[in-house]
Amino acid sequence: MAAEITIYNPSELGVPLGQYTHVSRVKASEFLFISGMLAANRDGNIVGEGDFDRQAQQVFQNIEAALQSAGASWQHVVQFTTYLVHSQDIPKFMAFRLREFPRMFRNGVYPPNTLLMVDRLVKEPFLVEVQTVAAI
Repeated sequence: MAAEITIYNPSELGVPLGQYTHVSRVKASEFLFISGMLAANRDGNIVGEGDFDRQAQQVFQNIEAALQSAGASWQHVVQFTTYLVHSQDIPKFMAFRLREFPRMFRNGVYPPNTLLMVDRLVKEPFLVEVQTVAAI
């Protein structure tokens, strides 16, 4: 059974404040829970120290690799949870999504995303972490 994913914005909730949607409704036989991805390469080295855009790029490359490892793609993503260390990076995060999400989500429908500010991540140089749920 292929997952049935409907991503939508109820009119009662208004327009989202960025590249996300309020609700994912999912009927699936299998879910994929991807731990928070950081800006580390396959050797565990930090990529883009001090460079938010480069770190965000690596984070989403890592998510894509995790999705592909299960035979999934961006179209299977039903939720993100994003953790940022610096509130000053929120505009950079929004700009990254505005630039990159149309390529990743070609149908223009973006999964729900919860954005949280945290004191720090597992290592001090990390600026962004993204956890992902997909339905396959």
